[in-house]
Amino acid sequence: MNSGLLIVVSGPSGTGKGTVCAELLKKEDDLFLSVSTTSRGIRAGEIDGVTYNYTTADNFKKMIEDNLMLEWAVYSGNYYGTPKATVEKMMGEGKNVLLEIDVQGALQIKKSYPEAVLIFILPPSMQELRRRLVERGRETEEQIDERIFAAAFEFENAKRYDYVVVNDDLDKCVKAVESIICAEKYKTKRNIELIKKLVD
Repeated sequence: MNSGLLIVVSGPSGTGKGTVCAELLKKEDDLFLSVSTTSRGIRAGEIDGVTYNYTTADNFKKMIEDNLMLEWAVYSGNYYGTPKATVEKMMGEGKNVLLEIDVQGALQIKKSYPEAVLIFILPPSMQELRRRLVERGRETEEQIDERIFAAAFEFENAKRYDYVVVNDDLDKCVKAVESIICAEKYKTKRNIELIKKLVD
């Protein structure tokens, strides 16, 4: 049995990457979403083990020291990252693991797992990205400006991803990502054993 794919989806806030991932999970039976771990406190409406796996800063630091994290970063004094154990277990069982993480984490993973499939979700335009952020109504104008500024940095790093998909239509975007996953499953290097069986 082939090990599963490690699929990383990134994109600036407002591109709809979370919605794309949610739709993929509905459609792909062998796709497993890895829940990130954080040291920040749980917020109202969040569920431990679903939104994040919550832990203490000291415990998170120990996980880093013990090389138990695939990737990690610090934002606003809190640690965020992806534990190795669950991801490697699922991949070993042949399941494809989906990570919805930022550029920094994605590029860390690509160094450790060159075979990881990195997909970057783009908005149709910066104007549309701003419109979506405003429409969400979660942030102040200043915070939206900060997100737009951060998006420009992320777009530069999108060049280092394997694929880019524009989310101008959700259904089309999801289908495009599904096609990428399907094509990756059938790559020759992932199916060498099948060929060997026919030759031997």
